Amino acid sequence: MSQQAPFLPRYSHPKDIDDFVVQLERFERGEMGADAFRVFRLQRGVYGQRQDGVQMVRVKIPFGLLGVTQLEALADVADRYGHGMGHVTTRQNVQFHFVQMKDVETAMRRLDEAGLTTREACGNTARTVTGCEVAEVCKSAPFDVSPYAEALTRYFLRHPLSGGLPRKFKSAFSGCATDCAMTQINDLGFIATVKDGEPGFKVVAAGGLSTSPQAAITLHEFVRPTEIARIGEAVLRLFNKLGNRENKHRARLKYVLRKLGEEKFRETYAQIRAEVDAEATAELKLPPEPGRVPAPAVEPPAERPAGFLAWRANAVVDQKQDGFAAVYVRLHLGELTSKSLRGLARILDRYGDGSLRLTIDQNVLLSWVHQKSLPALYVELSELGLTRSGVHSARDVVSCPGAESCSLAVTSSRALGAAIGERLEKDDVRELSAMRDTTIKISGCPNSCGQHHVADLGFHGGAKSFGGTTVPVYQLHLGGGVDENGARFGKQVIKIIARRVPDAVVLLMKLFETDRKEGERPRQFFQRVDPKRVTFALASLAGPPSADSNEAVDIGETAGFVIETKDGECAA
Repeated sequence: MSQQAPFLPRYSHPKDIDDFVVQLERFERGEMGADAFRVFRLQRGVYGQRQDGVQMVRVKIPFGLLGVTQLEALADVADRYGHGMGHVTTRQNVQFHFVQMKDVETAMRRLDEAGLTTREACGNTARTVTGCEVAEVCKSAPFDVSPYAEALTRYFLRHPLSGGLPRKFKSAFSGCATDCAMTQINDLGFIATVKDGEPGFKVVAAGGLSTSPQAAITLHEFVRPTEIARIGEAVLRLFNKLGNRENKHRARLKYVLRKLGEEKFRETYAQIRAEVDAEATAELKLPPEPGRVPAPAVEPPAERPAGFLAWRANAVVDQKQDGFAAVYVRLHLGELTSKSLRGLARILDRYGDGSLRLTIDQNVLLSWVHQKSLPALYVELSELGLTRSGVHSARDVVSCPGAESCSLAVTSSRALGAAIGERLEKDDVRELSAMRDTTIKISGCPNSCGQHHVADLGFHGGAKSFGGTTVPVYQLHLGGGVDENGARFGKQVIKIIARRVPDAVVLLMKLFETDRKEGERPRQFFQRVDPKRVTFALASLAGPPSADSNEAVDIGETAGFVIETKDGECAA
């Protein structure tokens, strides 16, 4: 049977593309200034790169949900305009790099055929609403948050305020108190809970990362789902009214919180919320029940495939629904080739319910797979090269694009992510217990697009001078994360030359082996360990570059290190 997943939402509208073409033509005729066009194209998901003449196009994929037709459309765009590659982001989107401006319209129209949009994926807009990928199937989640994430997406998309906010505005839904979707670092977050047998949400607001991280505050301990749209409207109005429009570096909602103080922030929110309630127009419109129809079991191969048991132990999660499993696909730094996209589309026709989820740690999740189908699914994923081990382990590194394409990046963060992954495959590391669940996140600059603030081991790129030679380095952030206790931001400990970072990671894992307490996990250890102890453990890596080495050159490069940052468009 074909699993075309009729429940998949459609967010696109051809008029959005028509408007883009009109404004592009105005700009090309000189009737629209460069600054005005930049603001407009960012609102439509088209982002400038450090390389002149090419664009990054970001596809808005709310809570990461995709089906067969969407995967095929993404594969077509990757093949025709993105050099065969799409990248999964930490907001469950897909973006394409090195796209010619002349091709943007046709790329958008191909995406529109599958219901996908780029609108409000970039710029000072209400960005993609993210969500816990396992909320529907997790044994800890009281209910599935996806319908509510979809409803808020529809409420914010094309909202009258969403095209001209002071800065970007991010929202997230978590399925339980462990906060897998990291609502604590979002402008607005909803955490599923139950009170007196009634489903609802804890609501948090004004969190964020960048160069000055802020944990969200709790707005409501419990609200009914029918209040979500009114809460969203009130917080959006508050931000639109009080956000800083003069200084983009102090414009996020967290700065409104800091300026007003928590008590005044709450009072202001309550006043605006009362206005919204009085209008009685911001009502939540839930989508219909999805009506999922999982595919029937697929006969297993005659012989158990080699590697199956290890893969099942690492990549497969038994669902709370009897007889079904969810399967993680670990991507390499979020890379999805057109071949992988088409292969996953074919797989969805035979397994699961016809849909998959992109995750905030740049991976893929297939749910509603019949447990008897797992051996056959493993064989098909193996043929696509999509059975990498180590999902949610230290090898599962998260990284922003870095200096490969971003104008603000100082270092090649993706190249470092690949180098760490290669180092952790070697024999002297594989059996270390810290390998199992240490989180590693990398950003090419301090702005935290790679979320380095909330990792056990976080790194952000920078530069340091040694005797007149400028060298690429990474600042270590130690012991960050988001969980049921809220957000904690890693302590800045030491700067390490870029090419030494993979060895530093190994030393940190060995430090865990020698210094941990009984029963302590990496998350707990790296949070409590004394930074002075860490500095001492890494002392051998802290000096200047060796004269006879290439340590003055960034990873992945062959020439000398040069800082070539430009005016970025993150807040344009």
